[in-house]
Amino acid sequence: MLGFGVDIGGSGIKGCVVDLDKGELQGERLRIETPQPSLPEPVYDVVGRIVDSFGWEGRIGVTYPGVVKSGVARTAANVDKSWLGTHLAEGLASRIPGTVQTLNDADAAGIAEMRYGAGRDKRGIVLMLTFGTGIGSALFTDGVLVPNTEFGHIQVDGHDGEKKASAAAKDREDLSYPQWAKRVDRYLDVLEAAVWPDLIIVGGGVSKKAHKWVPQLSTRTPVVPAQLLNDAGIVGAALAAEERIGQ
Repeated sequence: MLGFGVDIGGSGIKGCVVDLDKGELQGERLRIETPQPSLPEPVYDVVGRIVDSFGWEGRIGVTYPGVVKSGVARTAANVDKSWLGTHLAEGLASRIPGTVQTLNDADAAGIAEMRYGAGRDKRGIVLMLTFGTGIGSALFTDGVLVPNTEFGHIQVDGHDGEKKASAAAKDREDLSYPQWAKRVDRYLDVLEAAVWPDLIIVGGGVSKKAHKWVPQLSTRTPVVPAQLLNDAGIVGAALAAEERIGQ
């Protein structure tokens, strides 16, 4: 069975056909830089270009980097504030032929990891964290998603956690992996005290180099790298659209 997912990020927008039986991209994904400023209309245009390039006309899952409730963007931490209150599916309706389902980007990545990757068949409390422009989060209890957790904005020593511990913060401050790992460790300490997870899955681009920083963490919770890496958002979006997850 095939599906289609588009993952909207603060720096790039990417999409592809997905083999939903295997949880893999069907061919090469297309990635286009996120327009700056990241206003809704230019972003919708990019999503339309990506979908059109594959000739896809069925259901489509589209992620958004923030809280999405009933299709409406409720936060806009890493995109333009004009997204607030916009209905994503309605905005995309004139650009693409298929029915759109929208969801938080980290929730989509978590859905993919729980079905096909590091969280497969895991019970209890599983926390998925994606380290990128910010920190996205997805929380699952016995495999069921608790949507829109937004743990990247939990307060750590007087700051949003993502301000100090995101991958963007690592790059911005030119931190070594050991230096950055100390910040991630402190961030996870706060989350562990609040949530008490049984497993933490770390994703985003830095998960490809998990061996450089994950072993340095001192969490009581096992921490494992995501298996779908940067494809998780696309795969999870396609799966959510096909199975109406989150509707």
